[in-house]
Amino acid sequence: MTMQPGFADLALPDLRLRVGDDILPATGAVDVEDPSTGATVAQVPLAGDTAVDAAVAAARAALVAPAWRDLAPLARERLLHRLADAMEADLPRLAALEALDTGKPLTMAETVDIPSAIAWLRCYAGWPSKLAGRAGTLSATPGDYHVYTRREPVGVVAAITPWNFPLVLAMWKIAPALAAGCTLILKPAAETPLSALRLAELARAVGFPPGVFTVLTGDGATGAALSRHPGVAKVAFTGSTATGGAILAASVPDFKRVTLELGGKSPSIVCADADLAKAIPQVAMGCFFNSGQICYAGSRAYVHRSIYDQVLDGLADVGAALRLGPSADRESQLGPLVSARQQARVAGFVARARDAGIAAVERRVTLPETGHFLAPTVLRDVPPDAEVAREEVFGPVLAVTAFDDLDEAIALSNDSAYGLAAHVWTRDHATAHHAAARLEAGTVFANCILVADPAFPFGGMKASGIGRENGSEVLDAYLEPKSVIMAL
Repeated sequence: MTMQPGFADLALPDLRLRVGDDILPATGAVDVEDPSTGATVAQVPLAGDTAVDAAVAAARAALVAPAWRDLAPLARERLLHRLADAMEADLPRLAALEALDTGKPLTMAETVDIPSAIAWLRCYAGWPSKLAGRAGTLSATPGDYHVYTRREPVGVVAAITPWNFPLVLAMWKIAPALAAGCTLILKPAAETPLSALRLAELARAVGFPPGVFTVLTGDGATGAALSRHPGVAKVAFTGSTATGGAILAASVPDFKRVTLELGGKSPSIVCADADLAKAIPQVAMGCFFNSGQICYAGSRAYVHRSIYDQVLDGLADVGAALRLGPSADRESQLGPLVSARQQARVAGFVARARDAGIAAVERRVTLPETGHFLAPTVLRDVPPDAEVAREEVFGPVLAVTAFDDLDEAIALSNDSAYGLAAHVWTRDHATAHHAAARLEAGTVFANCILVADPAFPFGGMKASGIGRENGSEVLDAYLEPKSVIMAL
């Protein structure tokens, strides 16, 4: 096992399979690879059914134990803030673990990933003392009654998270679930478990009771075992639409609550009046950021025909100017794809598009000699029925098509199984509002890209998911309302 030179002194977290105060045997091991080099940097235990049973039992016990159940809301807030404080103090190490694990540039992990995870935790740390029911009167029933509602934690939550933003997307689930008083078992992606394991260490250090927050490493079978476990009340999942469908099916026997944040094929509409000095670089980075490994990446671009060639050239120029390099190199702007399998999958989309006669806007890009790198690629004149226009590629591949009027662009945008996000570039606010009302997407961005914030809900329509993350809306996914009707 070898490290990049920039990570030679990086201390890995405790890699053992830990549930509460117990260390459990694993059913195997999963290799953790550095995508920048292809080298194995760690092996983490594979949690089988026995470990899943133990984790669920510990979470169920913690849910009703006085140390967690009876913790005053302000005390729970202080505990969550202590975890955020510990993450801030540990930021350099967390960022290095995230960069090593995912291949993303270390500077990005330091300035985007870890600060965002901390911000989400601090935001939801303020909620426990604000979660309350309401009192009222019956409106159709005669008699004298005292009526009120309670909001109680849904129970044990299984959070199953992806590899593109491991700690951020885990925190989208951890923070509101713990704020609501639930207990949570996190199953990180097999490719990227290191930051989650370090987070578990920090949670133990700041005083979270055993069983409240558990990390189980493993593969898809581990996640499937959690999804169907009768002791799990809710599954919160971010990942592929196919896996989300399997989780939804597994929820049926026990009527589990689920939130699913799934795939996307988000369009960017560039109108004739767009400010191209801003639109071109941002449309490009809306697809190429994090090497295209973003669920709501703007991977389809519809550009008004009057500016089509200018925008095409500009998009290709932005992609070609980005420096691709290993995660430890502070000059790197884009890292590799997360694995050899993902690199081959994305390259396959490009190859099949070329075979179908779709041309790329050619630019010379130098790739590192090792690692799972792929050059940013701009495909032009992509037919609406092309595979690359309809399927989620999850890589730095932008499919571009010309349009003649806004209605056509909106129709093309909505002609998709997905509905996670959409982008509109125009100087005219009426045009932006008109498009936002008609686009079938959970989030519409006007003259900006990739904004996510804990204050506003995030999620998708159609095959892009069920339910919402973030905002106050996400708390409803972790709380059960209970009505209490008392005859006086």
